[in-house]
Amino acid sequence: IRAAHAQGQVSFPSDIYQQIKAADGMTKKGSITQTAHIAGIMAAKRTHDLIPLCHPLPLDKIGLSFNYNDDLSAIVVNASVKVTHKTGVEMEALTAVSVACLTIYDMTKAISHDITIDNIHLMTKTGGKSDYQHD
Repeated sequence: IRAAHAQGQVSFPSDIYQQIKAADGMTKKGSITQTAHIAGIMAAKRTHDLIPLCHPLPLDKIGLSFNYNDDLSAIVVNASVKVTHKTGVEMEALTAVSVACLTIYDMTKAISHDITIDNIHLMTKTGGKSDYQHD
């Protein structure tokens, strides 16, 4: 089994962040996190269509979580992907986080364009030739 966990964040001006959090992530378009969750799963499954030379993989598990971080005025996005295959899934985890963050941006841009997507990175990778743990 090969697994990867990636993380990123969508940061807002503090007043906009508080507005989003107070509305429990609901906008005129719908739920920010529910929509981003679906987008992240779809993106992980389609990574091979987006990134040249990535293999299509029969993914066993894709999990996404979204957490409000008051100190950063951000929604932190985590994606974990697992596969029983000969190649790793770090690109799928990173793609899931990236597209989930882009979806959050899309869902909130009507409120403010002063939004940043930051710090997308691989947290862990297991299985394969070498394991990785972000410090």
